[in-house]
Amino acid sequence: MNKVKLKKYIDKHMARVPEIKKYCDRCLATMRYNGNVSLMVVDAAFTSIGLNYFNSVVPKVLKFYQKFKIESLKDLIQVNVDEARKIWKNRRSWNVIFNVAKYLLKLMEDFKLNEKGALRFWAKNASIEKWKEDPVGSIKGIGINTFQYLRMMGGIDTVMPDKIVKKVINKILIESDCDAVWNDLLFIKKVHEIAKITGYRAIDICWMTWLVQYNDEKIRKYSKILEII
Repeated sequence: MNKVKLKKYIDKHMARVPEIKKYCDRCLATMRYNGNVSLMVVDAAFTSIGLNYFNSVVPKVLKFYQKFKIESLKDLIQVNVDEARKIWKNRRSWNVIFNVAKYLLKLMEDFKLNEKGALRFWAKNASIEKWKEDPVGSIKGIGINTFQYLRMMGGIDTVMPDKIVKKVINKILIESDCDAVWNDLLFIKKVHEIAKITGYRAIDICWMTWLVQYNDEKIRKYSKILEII
């Protein structure tokens, strides 16, 4: 790996999205959606089926909130699924939402935590190597990307090995005289390695890839969306 080339390419991409650090700081502080853990769970579940995040997921999360005014996990698990599916049809997403919420409520009860504390407690103690055996990872409908996304919102500096992140990072790796990495766990490890080399956080690199695939006009448009969530 040519470390000089690697840093050059990462710096070039990061320069296009200087606001990324601010968004990632808020994510790591478990303060997305003004700290509403229920909406973080809904966001992660909606994101899991692969639709465009900015055009499909975020508008539906906000519409869900406008309709149901959910402020707590207890309220979330009481939502009528038939009514909720008028906003978001996918049943798998609702299975994820209700089961993650129930697990976090259990952690709150068992360890006397608030909602953010429960998400952060789980994220800190979750093992990426054993993610399929994890109480959250084993929920039907949760894959490694949703698992990692929830961990990031729970305060863990890491990366999602989704197709966009892999496409951008593997292109950079090839340009930096390094082999592409496609295995999920090895890819996560590689991004952490890149973070150490370049001086950025893994989460910064991850979020950067989601924006730099677009032109500058769309980056500005989508950055405005990230400002409010």
